[in-house]
Amino acid sequence: MITTVTLNAAIDRTCYVDRFSLGQVHRVARQVDEPGGKGNNVAKVIRQLGGQVTATGIIAGASGAFIERGLAERGIETAFVHAPGESRVCLNILDESSGSSTELLGQGPAMTETEAAAIKETLHDLAQNSSIVVLSGSLPAGAPENMYAELIGIVRSAGAKAFLDTGGAAFSAGLTASPRFVKPNEQELAGWLGREPRELSEWVRAAQLLADQGIAEVCVTLGSRGAVAVLDGAGYVVTPPAIRPVNTVGCGDAFVAGMAYAEERGDSAADRLRTAAAAAAANAMSAKAGDIDCHLFREYESQVQIIAL
Repeated sequence: MITTVTLNAAIDRTCYVDRFSLGQVHRVARQVDEPGGKGNNVAKVIRQLGGQVTATGIIAGASGAFIERGLAERGIETAFVHAPGESRVCLNILDESSGSSTELLGQGPAMTETEAAAIKETLHDLAQNSSIVVLSGSLPAGAPENMYAELIGIVRSAGAKAFLDTGGAAFSAGLTASPRFVKPNEQELAGWLGREPRELSEWVRAAQLLADQGIAEVCVTLGSRGAVAVLDGAGYVVTPPAIRPVNTVGCGDAFVAGMAYAEERGDSAADRLRTAAAAAAANAMSAKAGDIDCHLFREYESQVQIIAL
């Protein structure tokens, strides 16, 4: 079983407008609400790929109930910690004339010592029966910077593999606990490096620097340019299918889901990367974050190119 952790869960609300302009009133043509937060997006894609997954984290209020109910309806087991207040809403405004996306990320309830203790206890129990635990997304207000490092320690002590997908100080602190897998995007990796690589070779060297921190699996996602990876000491360049994306929100989460699902299945490094890149591409063709069409996914699998370095 795979467990996903979302400490800052959200309703992902996508609003479609004919043409988006700053300072103007817009009439929404259609609206899609989904249970979200990065870990929950990972859980949704793992389930669509055919994996067994449990979603945990922190939820609050009526928004939290919507998130929990939506995941359960998709066949995902849930074990959330319930907190006071309301889970946040993250708004994605899609301009249908240009395809551009504008995101407004809401502020969720602050984490208290009570919720921190509860999620540690819950994760301790879940990790005992999990092969992989995926920890994704930003930390809620009130959470210490080393929160993920503490949770990774719990996961590792239970004998499960810890996957980490976050940024900023939480990412740097999480590295000290030696997760099995990390997936920074280009902005997150540039923040960790203190500079932005320009050439592909520089991204590969940056991924190797991360691997040198004791991380067995490093994947750096580069948007439409694909990804570079260092898996168990071997380097790879991943070229995705050529597509015209509908919505790029959640593609990184789908990539993580593909890696976790394929790793639990025991696939080779190249096949894990192929599954991850195909899942990300399929997610880009959906109006929803954390959603793939399995027919498209299988079509894209054959189009992903993996070059070993």
